[in-house]
Amino acid sequence: MRRCRNDGDVNERISNIHIMNVPMRTLRDLDLNLLLVLHALLRERRVAAVARQLELSQPAVSNALARLRRSFGDPLFVRTPEGMQPTPLAERLAEPVAAALGLLRDAFDERDGFDPAHSERRFTIAMTDVGEVYFMPVLAERCSALAPRVSVATVRAGAVDLPDELAAGRIDLAIGAFDDMPQSCMQRRLFEQDHLAMFRAGHPLGDGPVTLDAFRAARHLIVANPASPYDEIAVLLRQAGVTSDSTFAVPHFVAVPFIVSQSDLVVTVPRKLAERAAPPFGLRTVEVPLALPTLQTHVFWHRRYHRDAGNRWLRDLIGQLFAE
Repeated sequence: MRRCRNDGDVNERISNIHIMNVPMRTLRDLDLNLLLVLHALLRERRVAAVARQLELSQPAVSNALARLRRSFGDPLFVRTPEGMQPTPLAERLAEPVAAALGLLRDAFDERDGFDPAHSERRFTIAMTDVGEVYFMPVLAERCSALAPRVSVATVRAGAVDLPDELAAGRIDLAIGAFDDMPQSCMQRRLFEQDHLAMFRAGHPLGDGPVTLDAFRAARHLIVANPASPYDEIAVLLRQAGVTSDSTFAVPHFVAVPFIVSQSDLVVTVPRKLAERAAPPFGLRTVEVPLALPTLQTHVFWHRRYHRDAGNRWLRDLIGQLFAE
């Protein structure tokens, strides 16, 4: 059994994190249990969701928020139709509060470990729609078998600020071909993949190798989304002569197999997606007659949660299932 870090070491590390940019008398007077409510509100942005997560009543969460507001002399959250939006002060508190709570959770996790068979923890993973198609069916099946009470939710990677969300703990892991992650994020390589052309059975291109001229002459479905790491492929296809008057475009991959299975369109997709989508839709795949860059897919996490037992369990599971 691993020994827990010395309590003094944990306290020293917490004291070195500027938990709150307020006078120390305020910190001494603050009920530190309120930090759990603050952290949850920063994640969920809704009182009802925080109440469910912390197993409190909604009035209790509202009362805790009122106490936090008095302690900091700031509204902290403003009610909007989109939920409770944090004030600038609350946003500044997000990362240091997450860090402090993360250190404490690390200490308890090192003592008690993470028991997937009985844990009711909720994980959030950022990935693209391609990632949801490829990763989630396998991950859901294994989590159901190994950790039946654990829940896993996804968010679209292009719709959030990944470094900030990972640092604040609102996202546990990010999976994808992201090449601009900061040094504060750690990573593990899962696999490298190239691209395949995909089209319906009986398509005029046939089942054999496709020439560049035939590829250019076909009508194409392009997936064009500036927020996607795959958007470079759409640019390269156009540069190679796949002209705009012979293409249709969609912003996501989810609809791709439905579209090409009922048309003469050809689509160029990452190999993993082609391997997963082609069989159920009866689609054909061939090598793309172009030199396209490969995609390096990694799983990322913030270094603050590197020793978190639950985070480590999930990323190890993902590595076992998908790393090549």
